[in-house]
Amino acid sequence: MNEELDKYQKFLSQRNHRRKVTVRAIKWKQDKLNARLHDMVHDLAIVRRLPQLHSPKVTTGVSRGDYVRGLLLGKSIGLGYIPVSFTFGLVAVQMGFDPWVAVFISLTNLASAGQFAGIRMIAGGASAIELAMTTLVVNIRYFLMSLSLTQKIDNKLPTYKRCIMAFSVTDEIFALAAMEKDDVTFPFFGGLMTCPIVGWTLGTVLGAFAAELMPPLIQSCMGIALYCMFIAIIVPPSRTNKNIFYAVLIAAAISCIFKYVPFVNHISQNGGGWSLIISAIGAAALCATFLHVEEKEESRKEVLK
Repeated sequence: MNEELDKYQKFLSQRNHRRKVTVRAIKWKQDKLNARLHDMVHDLAIVRRLPQLHSPKVTTGVSRGDYVRGLLLGKSIGLGYIPVSFTFGLVAVQMGFDPWVAVFISLTNLASAGQFAGIRMIAGGASAIELAMTTLVVNIRYFLMSLSLTQKIDNKLPTYKRCIMAFSVTDEIFALAAMEKDDVTFPFFGGLMTCPIVGWTLGTVLGAFAAELMPPLIQSCMGIALYCMFIAIIVPPSRTNKNIFYAVLIAAAISCIFKYVPFVNHISQNGGGWSLIISAIGAAALCATFLHVEEKEESRKEVLK
């Protein structure tokens, strides 16, 4: 009996000793970890006192770099906008607009096809509703572009910055912004839209005031530049995409109906705004209804191949 009691007491003493050793080891590890944490906090406090890591020049340099990069990318767009806006200034003055009114239109719109269609309707005496609906139909693609760009910008971007970016969305600016691998920052987009706005406004100034120096015969001939621009827009894609070709033919046929068919041609009076709206929407609706099945069949054939 005594032997068993001695064994049990020895077992208890060994267990208590192991517990003490374990507690000491845990306490030693805790003290070591606390010391390392203390050193890290001390080093972090020293780093925070360094002025070069928290200088405003660092963040400003990043923004400035993004802006300059966007500025360099957008300069080619600005140069390309000058000839088109030069034509717009000539056509606007030839239609009876004041030169500074034409410049103001370009400065506040930045929409080539919409501006050309708008001044033609205003000169033709179209109503405000026709003008609003026509510009909506012509520029409705910018809604889709803006929605697409919302996936590449920061969700915390303020609303006023989003409005500034939406104002300058054009086909060319959207193409360059969409090709960015990283997120589109506001400084980058600001640099990207600077040259196009300057180029579009500068071209309008040159064209508007150059029209006053031209003879009346040349001024009257500049009205054809509007139709040349539209032809240059629709012909290249029509040659490569048959669906666009069909849409152009259908829109042209509907427009001819409103122009030459009796009783119906009254709609095309006063600038032809409603005829333009019906032609564009009708052609788009017919092509979307009857051509999408063929596209699906072609895509299936390509997949099967």
